[in-house]
Amino acid sequence: MQDYQYLIIGGGIAANAALGGIRQENNSVKIGLLSSENHLPYNRPPLSKKLWLGEPFETVWCNTPLEDVEIHLGKKVVSINPKEKIVIDDTGKSYHYGKLLIATGGKTRKLPFNADGIIYFRTLDDYYSLRELTEKSNDFLVIGGGFIGSEIAAALTINDKSVTMIFPDKTIGANVYPKALSRFISDYYETKGIKILAKDGVENIEKRNSKYYVKTKSGHELIVDGVVAGIGIEPDTELAKSAGLKIDNGIVVNELLQTSHPDIYAAGDVANYYNPALDKRRRVEHEDNSLVMGELAGRNMAGGSTPYHHLPYFYSDLFDLAYEAVGELNSGYEIFEDWKEEFREGVVYYLNEGRVRGVLLWNTWDQVDNARKLIVAKDILSTHDLKNRLPE
Repeated sequence: MQDYQYLIIGGGIAANAALGGIRQENNSVKIGLLSSENHLPYNRPPLSKKLWLGEPFETVWCNTPLEDVEIHLGKKVVSINPKEKIVIDDTGKSYHYGKLLIATGGKTRKLPFNADGIIYFRTLDDYYSLRELTEKSNDFLVIGGGFIGSEIAAALTINDKSVTMIFPDKTIGANVYPKALSRFISDYYETKGIKILAKDGVENIEKRNSKYYVKTKSGHELIVDGVVAGIGIEPDTELAKSAGLKIDNGIVVNELLQTSHPDIYAAGDVANYYNPALDKRRRVEHEDNSLVMGELAGRNMAGGSTPYHHLPYFYSDLFDLAYEAVGELNSGYEIFEDWKEEFREGVVYYLNEGRVRGVLLWNTWDQVDNARKLIVAKDILSTHDLKNRLPE
């Protein structure tokens, strides 16, 4: 049995950040990391963004500290015994720990079809599969109109592929963007050559030879070379649940990122934490959250005691449209749009009970900290107060 003072389950951004966090508090202790993937930690955002724009592939890799770190790739953990502080992987190998971090991320939601080769886009291997397919194929169906679906549709189109998008909402990102902006994005995608099948879903997918035969719920029939599904993830909590940890839309953690067992921490997409700025528990599936939370979890595991009160930001690239955002982007909230140039440059504020809960910085840069301050302040603000408030 291998023995580690600090053991990390997971090989993503949060796990990698935790290594750095531990090193800030203890620069000599041996650390173990168990990852079910066969790759060293890598950054996910470039997989659906910059790699398709020609950015060097080498930029995908995280700066993983390897000194006194033992990384076990291709190892899926099957059980945790919190009482004995023992972790067992799928080969039967055991690992003892002093403090444990669970950073298992999320599992992609799957379609109820058995057609081989549907790409549920999330991992580096998914990127490899799609990139290889684009080298010999031209026609693609993208299922989903959210973050991943809209980014992949844009990436494929930029690379001269024929793309059809299908999603249940009326427009792209209907639950996130204001109605008019969401409609503009859908129309803009159509001007780029993307066929939009809105308010529709997939009834069946069959693969015959190298082609996919798709029937939609509205009766459309498509023949494509590849199917990419970006229909979201679910937190990977099976391991934590079997260990008796508290689960509620992810692994529940306190402000120090400890689970219901004080020697087990959780971070990243899988962690459900309380955010004081929004006065609610939340689980966030974005890079900034994983980076900051992972690092802090590592520091706290190694003796720190800093609460996680960070309000993370996120970003997206949609052709030549791009944005950064902070807080909650909920199209059901009261919305105030402050455009410098409509749909091209401006700031969108999301309010609930007079408080700013989220800020969308649409082609507006270097304002994340100022947007964050607006939310953290919890002031009651009118549209008059917000007019020309940002950029500062």
